[in-house]
Amino acid sequence: MAGVSAATVSRALNTPGLVSLQLRAKVDNAAKTLGYVAHGAARALASRRSRVLGAVVPTLANTIFSEAISAFQHRLEADGYTMLLATFEYDEAVEYRNVRTMVERGVDGLMLVGISHGKPLYDLLEASGTPFVQTWAPPKASPYPTIGYDNAALARIVVEHLVGLGHRDIGVIAGLTGHNDRVRARIAGIRAAMRRHRLPLPAERVVYTSYRIDAVRAAFREMQRRGPMPTALAANNDVVALGLLLEAQAQGIRVPRQLSIIGVGDLEMAEHLHPPLTTIRTPKRSIGTLAAEYLLARVGDRPIGLPPELPLELVLRGTTAPPHRKD
Repeated sequence: MAGVSAATVSRALNTPGLVSLQLRAKVDNAAKTLGYVAHGAARALASRRSRVLGAVVPTLANTIFSEAISAFQHRLEADGYTMLLATFEYDEAVEYRNVRTMVERGVDGLMLVGISHGKPLYDLLEASGTPFVQTWAPPKASPYPTIGYDNAALARIVVEHLVGLGHRDIGVIAGLTGHNDRVRARIAGIRAAMRRHRLPLPAERVVYTSYRIDAVRAAFREMQRRGPMPTALAANNDVVALGLLLEAQAQGIRVPRQLSIIGVGDLEMAEHLHPPLTTIRTPKRSIGTLAAEYLLARVGDRPIGLPPELPLELVLRGTTAPPHRKD
């Protein structure tokens, strides 16, 4: 129907960059008219490539991961690849099962989040020869390929900002640390940065929560039950910061006059809150794009190096100010 050879059709469908736009359009139109769909299993057997890359992330409730996944998928589509996505809700056993299933389905490579994965998972990936890349941590943090930023450095930015405003009593509302090296690194970084200023971070000043808004608001009240409220709260991410802001407002606590709140992520909602949220801008979309480019190069047997540690930026808005002084 397209008036070309089977080999040309194959090139137009599988490596469209090798044919002209006019020829590609002719083949695409013929395929649509005929209702032709490539047989994925047969294609994979012939090429030893499934043209599918997997992404296994902790959750999609946190839109920071959503933005990275969107960028990952967009970059794959530009090269004619499809993404398979799975979540594991911070359960190491579920993560392993998801990765095993994707490897059994023949994915060409995998993007993982974080650097704390069980030995069975690493053994599986190495035995199968499946290329993979870890994300949300700097390359120096792991012997395996990793793309991201330094969570301890992020914590230092948070502390330096709050201490620079004059805060000495700082509390932390953080996500659960189980199978979450990002939270552990941030809390360790906050402790270290506060020690440099000779400031304590006692255990009662750290409250852990899931990322549901009702759970975050309960964590705010738990901090209140433990004693006088800190003058500033450092949230693990912008979702947590939103929950803290909502609870403070519900109680009539004025932010930032009576309580400063700082988030992490710079989600789209952050600048539209009232007051707009002071936060740390993380390279969410860059992580997704760079992870895709790394895996595409590995699958294509092209040389590629890991990018350096990605930059972070303090975004000053309206939820942080010097500690309240009584009138």
